[in-house]
Amino acid sequence: MKRGKKSDPNTVKSESKLVLWLVLIVLAVAFITGLCVGGYRLIRNYTHRANSIPSLYSLWEAKDYQAVYDSSSVILEKSPLQNTARTFHGYSAFFLAVSQTDSTLAQNYLDEAINSLRIALQSCREETKGQIEYMLGKSYYYKDDISSFHYYADLAVQYLNAAINDGYRASDIAEQLGLSYAALGRTQESIAAFTEALPFVERESDSLLLSIAEQYYINQQPSAAKQYLHRVDEMSANSDVLEKCHLLMGKILRDEGNLEEAQKEFESILQKNENSADAHYELSVLYKKQGNMVKARSEWREALKIQPNHPGVLAEMAE
Repeated sequence: MKRGKKSDPNTVKSESKLVLWLVLIVLAVAFITGLCVGGYRLIRNYTHRANSIPSLYSLWEAKDYQAVYDSSSVILEKSPLQNTARTFHGYSAFFLAVSQTDSTLAQNYLDEAINSLRIALQSCREETKGQIEYMLGKSYYYKDDISSFHYYADLAVQYLNAAINDGYRASDIAEQLGLSYAALGRTQESIAAFTEALPFVERESDSLLLSIAEQYYINQQPSAAKQYLHRVDEMSANSDVLEKCHLLMGKILRDEGNLEEAQKEFESILQKNENSADAHYELSVLYKKQGNMVKARSEWREALKIQPNHPGVLAEMAE
């Protein structure tokens, strides 16, 4: 019998190495695949946890309103009527709105807040109803405040009062009601709301006291208005508030016939701010009352240099 051919040792070694390399490649591919699958699951689970209702509460506690807004947006894409997500979306949109310096962006966020909160209000639990109404009222209040016209003050009043009726309490409700009533020309209700707001203010607010004085003046109660204006003058360091304070005091004194003191009030404004068109206008009214039309016209011209469309001056010139 013939003997079989002997295997070449070099060939055997090459085949063994090839098998080994194949095994290693398979193991490496399996390992990398496992890492990818595990990583994907980890990321998916993390993302799922990040965009969850419990995470919204954590982000809200941290006052990370942008993260609350973004996370609730993701949840609402899948579940548009999820009430908790809808509520947090409205709340976060409101706080993002009031932090904006761009009024257009602020309006967009407020529109989103109002839309979300109105939807949330339809299916919320009874214990959260008052708070949602409160935030909805605040959203309408701020929307009215940054709008050119008072189109939303009535809705602010509606929802803020609804919040009160449903047992919700907040320190700024009365003040915002007062300002909204004032925008609607409901002077008596405005005064009542402002007066109710005073005890809730940690320290006296010059702007709140000025608002009360303005409403008393509109309501033809100048003596009460003057009391609040004196308090504003004593406490305020805000130049804008003080200018409005002296303007109103001057108008009251002029109405009372105390023209000399009224003139001092208007001139005190111009000493600090020579570009106050309103002070020039009020002086023109005073001079006209004295029969001095030369000085009155001079003040009209000064006012129009500063504010070419000043409504008071234009009305005077049209007579």
